[in-house]
Parts: sequence; structure tokens; C-alpha cells
Amino acid sequence: MRIIIDLSARADAAYDNAYHHKLRGRIWRALDGTEHDTLHDTGDPPGFVMSNPFPPRDMREGDDRTLLVASHDEELLATVAADFLEDRELNVGEMPFHVDDVRALDPDVGEPGTRGTLEMGTGLLVRIPPWRCEEYDIDHPGGDTAVFWRPKHTMEPLRNQLEANLDKKHGLYAPEYLPGPSDVDADLFDGYELIKTFAVPVTVTEGEEMTFVLSKWEFEYTVRDDDHRRHLNLALDVGLGERNALGLGFVNITEKTQPGESELEGRDAFA
Repeated sequence: MRIIIDLSARADAAYDNAYHHKLRGRIWRALDGTEHDTLHDTGDPPGFVMSNPFPPRDMREGDDRTLLVASHDEELLATVAADFLEDRELNVGEMPFHVDDVRALDPDVGEPGTRGTLEMGTGLLVRIPPWRCEEYDIDHPGGDTAVFWRPKHTMEPLRNQLEANLDKKHGLYAPEYLPGPSDVDADLFDGYELIKTFAVPVTVTEGEEMTFVLSKWEFEYTVRDDDHRRHLNLALDVGLGERNALGLGFVNITEKTQPGESELEGRDAFA
């Protein structure tokens, strides 16, 4: 589930690529004093993820932008939506916006047999813990620092870390009797196409900035059964990889071909 927040620029502004911390703060402010506020300090994935304000380019006053917030929790999204409608001034770093409207959206990867593509809307953060580096033949600098995934590390650690991360989220947000991604003997995705890797400075807490190595991907999928459908939809709701509360790991469906439908029709549905 997700909400679409329609924005308009209140002034001319350069696009602020360091939006993550300010936007996260606005979401937490919306949840302050509610039952969802307890998610803030648990150390677990927060159960929500947001896009960047897009399209990501410099703005003139009055220009339209869009922001998406996704979660497995409909009440959390309703709380955020109500707060944004009550306080329509949204300042994301140096980008001043007005909230014009908030709408609901419930994307679905499709019934079993559906083929499609998920694309990273924001950078994906995957880190390899030091105790697994030897297993993957990755040089580790020492200490307890995780290693950012890079293409030279091959696909195995990326696939394993993505599955383990989504498995943890499944354990937190899905009924315990349902099998998680690691409980099935099949890959989450059929294909992985790397678009790019890039480094970006991110404020992780007030006064602390870290440079993350991120990647952009297209993931191809074929829905095998209802369990696989649930796993893929969970990725849409709570994000892939780490630091989702900073807006990393946000995923969109860019193509979807239902059983009996042509590929051209599947592409046209998202044109």
C-alpha cells in the first residue's frame, strides 16, 4: 500500500540530493505521539519507505512534483496522509513545497503467472557483514565494519543479503505461520539488471554524515504462487535492502504482464 502526495514548489529551488534526512524527519513528525512512534527506536526496519520528490530536477515556483510513501500498515499511511493534509507546508532541505493532495494507491505484482519488472526508484543499500566476507572471497579491512556491495563482489552476496533482509521484514510484519522468502527453494527474482552504482553522502543522524555506495536495478519476476506474490508485494510496501526510513530501497512496478496478456499490453499499462 502507498499514498501519492501531490506537491507544488513554493519557490524556485535547486534539487537537493541530500533530501533523505529532512524527509525522514517529516515522516516521523507525522507519526509523533501515535502508536507508530514506537518504531523509531527499535532498531528494526520501520515498516515504511518513501520515494524521492520526483522528477529530480531543479524547480521553478509552481512546478509539480510527486512523493510516494509506502507501508504494509494502512493505519500508518492514514496517519501520515492526515498530517500532510493538516500541515500542507513541506520543506525538504532547501526545497519548499505545498501539499496539494494526497491519494491512496495499492500496487500489486499480480496473480500467479504474472510476469513483470520492478525498478529501484531510489538507491539500493546492501552491506555485507564482516563475518560473511571470507565466504564470498571479499577482502575486508578489519574491524566490524560492513562492506558496501559493489559489482566486483558478484551477484551471490547481493542476492543473499536481499533475501535475508526481506526475510527479517517478513518475520516482523507477516503472520508467523506463513513461509518467508528463505523458506522457499526458489529465487525472489528471475533476472537482475544493474543500471548503475553511485556514492552519495547521507545524513544518518543530526550532525553525522556517511557516504553510502548505492545501486540502481531492474528486477524481473514471474509470480510462482501466492507466497511469492506476498513476498514481492512486501518489497513494494517496505522497501528492499537497508535504511528504508531514509528513503533507500523504494521499488516501483514498471512492467506487468498478466497471464493471457501480451507484453505490449503490459508495457502500455504503465506508459
